[in-house]
Amino acid sequence: MRIPEHPTEIRRMLDARRKALAAEKPVLAATLTQVRKRCGQPTCRCNHGEPHLAWHLTYKVKGKTRTVYVPLDLLDEVRSWVEEHKRIKTLLGEIHDLTVALVRSHVQTQKRKAGRP
Repeated sequence: MRIPEHPTEIRRMLDARRKALAAEKPVLAATLTQVRKRCGQPTCRCNHGEPHLAWHLTYKVKGKTRTVYVPLDLLDEVRSWVEEHKRIKTLLGEIHDLTVALVRSHVQTQKRKAGRP
């Protein structure tokens, strides 16, 4: 993202990103991973060959990693929730950069307004 120098342009970009920040669906701060597991039943095909495929969500709670099984019928929804978190996280990073640029340009803008070079 290119950060403009003029405060008016910075504020315009900030306003646009703040409007886009509204969550369109639930937000899930986790990692979705595919795992292969053996079910443990002696007669199952996974015991002798290909393990079962499953999806897990991994996230942190008070510094400890937690894992939750994701049912296949919820997989598409959960995937979109994780993507929504990534979208919001990217927007927050851009808002941070633009706000810092606005603070940095403040002194120069004040000097321009006062008529000094």
